[in-house]
Amino acid sequence: MDLGIALPTSGPLASVGNIARVAREAEQLGYAAVWTYERLLRPMAPILPGPDGKVHRLPEYYRETYEPLETLSYVAALTERIKLGTSVVDALYHPPVVLARQYATLDRLSNGRAIAGIGQGWMPQEFATANVPLQRRGAGFDEFVAAMRACWGPDPVAYEGRFYGIEASEINPKPVQARLPVLVGSNSDAGHRRAARFADGINPIAFTYEQVVAAAATFREAAAEHGRDPAVLTVAVRANVPVTTGPLGDGRPYLGGSPAEITEDLKRLAEAGVDHVLFANHEQDDLDEYLGLMADLQARHTQA
Repeated sequence: MDLGIALPTSGPLASVGNIARVAREAEQLGYAAVWTYERLLRPMAPILPGPDGKVHRLPEYYRETYEPLETLSYVAALTERIKLGTSVVDALYHPPVVLARQYATLDRLSNGRAIAGIGQGWMPQEFATANVPLQRRGAGFDEFVAAMRACWGPDPVAYEGRFYGIEASEINPKPVQARLPVLVGSNSDAGHRRAARFADGINPIAFTYEQVVAAAATFREAAAEHGRDPAVLTVAVRANVPVTTGPLGDGRPYLGGSPAEITEDLKRLAEAGVDHVLFANHEQDDLDEYLGLMADLQARHTQA
């Protein structure tokens, strides 16, 4: 099992300089991938239910969010080995041809390091801004992936579906990778089963050990039912957690806490068949401290 780090594309540390530093140091430390994500806007209206029973605005760290694929193209020029992933881009906000060409271009610029982590999106305001009906989710998402994959295939590219159509055309560049991996951001059994039909992996958010293991099992079992080889598919878990200098002890968030605590969590996940864990903490405000902690975590994980 390998590890990844979310780039500081939002929150207190979001800046061009910090993005560059994290990318370079993550590669030097031996991390397998750096990750970005998409947020089109932060509505002024409260839309998130809180534990207090009230509805709140999206967190402050969403106030500024760098565009994910342009950020990764910049990072591609600063690095040589580390994979470049999105966790996630909301596919339905984009035409399939446009997003396919963006990922293919990133794969070219990075010499085959792109990971297309995509999701369906959830926020009504973002769907309205993109001029896409919320009801496009589901069947429209399946079709989007098929159209995008068609763009990565040989010319002439042609696709005709219920939601998307591509007249026979030359569409380039093509990715370096023979099969540019598509990971689906999903947190439900239905979503994992949907992804098992066509995706190269899933990218669930980690809440508990039991939930992560169940997601991996559901995905791989469903893939086998569709005649696919589960062994070649990827489970890449996203941990939106604090990494701290001291232990958090009982009640800590799963995969959060000190590097020593997290390492014990990672050992169990590796045994359960999880392939990758990416760490994201958008509220971290001390980059030196954070990179020191991530260096410690990677060293412990390597030695475990």
